[in-house]
Amino acid sequence: MTILLDLQNVKVSYGGAKILNGVSMTVEEGTIVCLIGANGAGKTTTLRTISGLTQPDSGEIKYRGQTIIGMRPQKILSTGIAHVPQEGRLFRDMTVYENLAMGAYLQHDKAQMEADLYKIYEYFPVLKARLKQKADKMSGGERQMLAIARALLSKPRVLMMDEPTSGLAPIMVKTVGEITSMLNTDGISILMVEQNAEFALKIAHYGYVMERGKVVLEGKTDDLLTNDMVKEAYLGI
Repeated sequence: MTILLDLQNVKVSYGGAKILNGVSMTVEEGTIVCLIGANGAGKTTTLRTISGLTQPDSGEIKYRGQTIIGMRPQKILSTGIAHVPQEGRLFRDMTVYENLAMGAYLQHDKAQMEADLYKIYEYFPVLKARLKQKADKMSGGERQMLAIARALLSKPRVLMMDEPTSGLAPIMVKTVGEITSMLNTDGISILMVEQNAEFALKIAHYGYVMERGKVVLEGKTDDLLTNDMVKEAYLGI
Protein backbone atom coordinates (compact mmCIF):
# COMPACT_ATOMS: atom_id res chain seq x y z
CA MET A 1 0.00 0.00 0.00
CA THR A 2 1.23 3.52 -0.82
CA ILE A 3 2.59 5.61 2.05
CA LEU A 4 1.18 9.13 1.88
CA LEU A 5 2.64 10.59 5.06
CA ASP A 6 5.96 9.50 6.56
CA LEU A 7 7.56 10.84 9.76
CA GLN A 8 11.03 9.66 10.73
CA ASN A 9 12.75 10.50 14.03
CA VAL A 10 11.02 13.90 14.38
CA LYS A 11 12.21 15.97 17.34
CA VAL A 12 10.64 19.20 18.59
CA SER A 13 11.50 21.33 21.61
CA TYR A 14 10.03 24.47 23.17
CA GLY A 15 12.30 26.65 25.28
CA GLY A 16 14.76 23.82 25.77
CA ALA A 17 12.10 21.29 26.80
CA LYS A 18 11.79 18.25 24.55
CA ILE A 19 8.21 17.83 23.32
CA LEU A 20 8.77 15.24 20.59
CA ASN A 21 11.73 12.95 21.07
CA GLY A 22 12.19 10.96 17.87
CA VAL A 23 8.64 10.32 16.61
CA SER A 24 8.30 7.98 13.62
CA MET A 25 4.99 6.99 12.03
CA THR A 26 3.30 6.53 8.66
CA VAL A 27 -0.15 7.00 7.17
CA GLU A 28 -0.90 4.67 4.28
CA GLU A 29 -3.28 5.64 1.52
CA GLY A 30 -6.87 4.67 2.25
CA THR A 31 -6.43 4.15 5.99
CA ILE A 32 -7.55 5.74 9.25
CA VAL A 33 -4.65 6.06 11.69
CA CYS A 34 -5.18 7.08 15.31
CA LEU A 35 -2.74 8.60 17.75
CA ILE A 36 -3.63 8.07 21.40
CA GLY A 37 -1.96 8.92 24.69
CA ALA A 38 -2.30 11.03 27.83
CA ASN A 39 -2.42 14.82 27.85
CA GLY A 40 1.07 16.21 27.24
CA ALA A 41 2.25 13.14 25.32
CA GLY A 42 2.97 15.21 22.20
CA LYS A 43 -0.01 14.27 20.06
CA THR A 44 -1.14 17.79 19.17
CA THR A 45 2.45 18.89 18.58
CA THR A 46 2.82 16.03 16.10
CA LEU A 47 -0.10 17.34 14.04
CA ARG A 48 1.08 20.95 14.28
CA THR A 49 4.52 19.92 13.06
CA ILE A 50 3.10 18.04 10.09
CA SER A 51 0.96 21.04 9.10
CA GLY A 52 3.89 23.47 9.36
CA LEU A 53 2.62 25.40 12.38
CA THR A 54 5.60 24.13 14.41
CA GLN A 55 9.07 23.58 12.98
CA PRO A 56 11.00 20.47 14.06
CA ASP A 57 14.53 20.57 15.43
CA SER A 58 15.43 17.53 13.35
CA GLY A 59 13.98 14.53 11.57
CA GLU A 60 12.11 14.07 8.31
CA ILE A 61 8.49 14.56 7.27
CA LYS A 62 7.53 13.49 3.77
CA TYR A 63 4.24 13.65 1.93
CA ARG A 64 4.00 11.42 -1.13
CA GLY A 65 7.77 11.01 -1.00
CA GLN A 66 8.60 14.72 -0.92
CA THR A 67 9.84 16.59 2.14
CA ILE A 68 7.47 19.21 3.53
CA ILE A 69 9.66 20.52 6.33
CA GLY A 70 10.16 24.25 5.90
CA MET A 71 7.02 24.72 3.80
CA ARG A 72 4.54 27.38 4.90
CA PRO A 73 1.26 25.98 6.30
CA GLN A 74 -0.67 27.32 3.28
CA LYS A 75 1.64 25.42 0.93
CA ILE A 76 1.27 22.22 2.92
CA LEU A 77 -2.50 22.64 2.75
CA SER A 78 -2.34 23.09 -1.01
CA THR A 79 -0.35 19.86 -1.41
CA GLY A 80 -3.23 17.86 0.10
CA ILE A 81 -2.92 17.85 3.91
CA ALA A 82 -5.75 19.54 5.85
CA HIS A 83 -5.69 20.08 9.61
CA VAL A 84 -8.79 20.39 11.82
CA PRO A 85 -7.36 21.76 15.08
CA GLN A 86 -8.76 21.09 18.52
CA GLU A 87 -12.14 22.82 18.98
CA GLY A 88 -12.24 23.68 15.29
CA ARG A 89 -10.96 27.29 15.50
CA LEU A 90 -13.88 28.69 13.52
CA PHE A 91 -14.60 32.31 12.68
CA ARG A 92 -17.40 32.55 15.19
CA ASP A 93 -18.71 35.96 14.10
CA MET A 94 -19.08 34.72 10.53
CA THR A 95 -21.91 32.65 9.10
CA VAL A 96 -21.75 28.95 8.29
CA TYR A 97 -21.51 29.76 4.59
CA GLU A 98 -18.73 32.31 5.15
CA ASN A 99 -16.75 29.78 7.18
CA LEU A 100 -17.16 27.19 4.43
CA ALA A 101 -16.04 29.73 1.82
CA MET A 102 -12.86 30.33 3.83
CA GLY A 103 -12.11 26.61 3.55
CA ALA A 104 -12.36 26.88 -0.23
CA TYR A 105 -10.10 29.91 -0.59
CA LEU A 106 -7.56 27.87 -2.58
CA GLN A 107 -10.19 27.34 -5.25
CA HIS A 108 -10.64 30.00 -7.93
CA ASP A 109 -13.54 28.37 -9.74
CA LYS A 110 -16.80 29.49 -8.11
CA ALA A 111 -18.84 26.89 -10.00
CA GLN A 112 -16.54 24.13 -8.74
CA MET A 113 -16.80 25.45 -5.19
CA GLU A 114 -20.59 25.33 -5.37
CA ALA A 115 -20.40 21.76 -6.68
CA ASP A 116 -18.12 20.83 -3.79
CA LEU A 117 -20.56 22.43 -1.36
CA TYR A 118 -23.33 20.11 -2.56
CA LYS A 119 -21.10 17.16 -1.64
CA ILE A 120 -20.48 18.74 1.78
CA TYR A 121 -24.23 19.01 2.34
CA GLU A 122 -24.54 15.27 1.71
CA TYR A 123 -22.13 14.64 4.58
CA PHE A 124 -23.50 17.39 6.81
CA PRO A 125 -27.17 18.14 6.02
CA VAL A 126 -27.46 20.24 9.18
CA LEU A 127 -25.07 22.79 7.68
CA LYS A 128 -27.24 23.31 4.60
CA ALA A 129 -30.09 24.32 6.89
CA ARG A 130 -27.88 26.76 8.82
CA LEU A 131 -25.97 28.58 6.08
CA LYS A 132 -26.95 32.06 7.30
CA GLN A 133 -26.50 31.29 10.98
CA LYS A 134 -23.41 32.58 12.76
CA ALA A 135 -21.02 29.92 13.99
CA ASP A 136 -21.15 31.12 17.60
CA LYS A 137 -24.88 30.28 17.70
CA MET A 138 -24.27 26.62 16.91
CA SER A 139 -23.92 23.72 19.33
CA GLY A 140 -20.51 22.19 20.00
CA GLY A 141 -21.31 19.22 17.78
CA GLU A 142 -22.51 21.42 14.94
CA ARG A 143 -19.36 23.54 15.16
CA GLN A 144 -17.26 20.38 14.92
CA MET A 145 -19.17 19.37 11.79
CA LEU A 146 -18.50 22.83 10.33
CA ALA A 147 -14.79 22.65 11.14
CA ILE A 148 -14.46 19.29 9.37
CA ALA A 149 -16.54 20.50 6.41
CA ARG A 150 -14.40 23.62 6.05
CA ALA A 151 -11.25 21.49 5.92
CA LEU A 152 -12.78 19.19 3.30
CA LEU A 153 -13.31 22.11 0.93
CA SER A 154 -9.53 22.29 0.46
CA LYS A 155 -9.90 18.84 -1.18
CA PRO A 156 -7.34 17.00 0.99
CA ARG A 157 -5.95 13.53 0.48
CA VAL A 158 -4.96 13.42 4.16
CA LEU A 159 -7.29 14.89 6.81
CA MET A 160 -5.79 15.41 10.27
CA MET A 161 -8.26 15.80 13.14
CA ASP A 162 -7.23 16.85 16.64
CA GLU A 163 -9.64 15.64 19.35
CA PRO A 164 -12.75 15.68 17.10
CA THR A 165 -15.00 14.26 19.87
CA SER A 166 -13.77 16.51 22.70
CA GLY A 167 -16.69 17.79 24.77
CA LEU A 168 -19.35 16.20 22.56
CA ALA A 169 -22.45 14.34 23.70
CA PRO A 170 -22.44 10.58 23.03
CA ILE A 171 -24.85 10.92 20.09
CA MET A 172 -22.52 13.45 18.43
CA VAL A 173 -19.49 11.21 19.08
CA LYS A 174 -21.31 8.48 17.17
CA THR A 175 -22.03 10.93 14.34
CA VAL A 176 -18.38 11.98 14.12
CA GLY A 177 -17.39 8.33 13.89
CA GLU A 178 -19.88 7.66 11.11
CA ILE A 179 -18.74 10.69 9.12
CA THR A 180 -15.08 9.79 9.59
CA SER A 181 -15.71 6.30 8.23
CA MET A 182 -17.70 7.72 5.28
CA LEU A 183 -14.89 10.12 4.38
CA ASN A 184 -12.40 7.28 4.47
CA THR A 185 -14.63 5.12 2.26
CA ASP A 186 -14.71 8.02 -0.20
CA GLY A 187 -10.93 7.99 -0.46
CA ILE A 188 -9.64 10.35 2.21
CA SER A 189 -6.87 9.06 4.47
CA ILE A 190 -7.19 10.22 8.08
CA LEU A 191 -4.79 10.86 10.95
CA MET A 192 -6.75 11.32 14.16
CA VAL A 193 -5.58 12.41 17.60
CA GLU A 194 -8.03 11.28 20.29
CA GLN A 195 -8.37 11.19 24.06
CA ASN A 196 -11.29 8.79 23.63
CA ALA A 197 -9.07 5.79 22.93
CA GLU A 198 -11.90 3.28 22.61
CA PHE A 199 -13.66 5.41 19.99
CA ALA A 200 -10.45 5.91 18.02
CA LEU A 201 -9.31 2.30 18.11
CA LYS A 202 -12.70 1.02 16.98
CA ILE A 203 -12.85 3.11 13.80
CA ALA A 204 -9.15 3.26 12.86
CA HIS A 205 -7.14 0.61 11.04
CA TYR A 206 -3.79 1.30 12.70
CA GLY A 207 -2.79 3.03 15.90
CA TYR A 208 0.14 4.62 17.68
CA VAL A 209 0.43 5.09 21.44
CA MET A 210 2.49 8.08 22.59
CA GLU A 211 4.03 8.76 25.99
CA ARG A 212 6.32 11.68 26.83
CA GLY A 213 7.03 12.60 23.24
CA LYS A 214 7.73 9.08 22.00
CA VAL A 215 5.81 6.32 20.25
CA VAL A 216 5.88 3.46 22.75
CA LEU A 217 3.52 1.06 21.00
CA GLU A 218 2.01 0.66 17.54
CA GLY A 219 -0.01 -1.89 15.64
CA LYS A 220 -3.28 -2.83 14.03
CA THR A 221 -6.14 -1.53 16.14
CA ASP A 222 -7.64 -4.98 16.63
CA ASP A 223 -4.38 -5.96 18.33
CA LEU A 224 -4.16 -2.77 20.38
CA LEU A 225 -7.70 -3.25 21.69
CA THR A 226 -6.61 -6.55 23.24
CA ASN A 227 -3.21 -5.33 24.44
CA ASP A 228 -2.97 -5.46 28.26
CA MET A 229 -1.13 -2.13 28.56
CA VAL A 230 -3.65 -0.34 26.35
CA LYS A 231 -6.62 -1.91 28.16
CA GLU A 232 -5.31 -0.86 31.55
CA ALA A 233 -3.99 2.61 30.71
CA TYR A 234 -6.49 3.84 28.12
CA LEU A 235 -9.58 1.65 28.11
CA GLY A 236 -10.14 1.39 31.86
CA ILE A 237 -10.19 -2.41 31.78
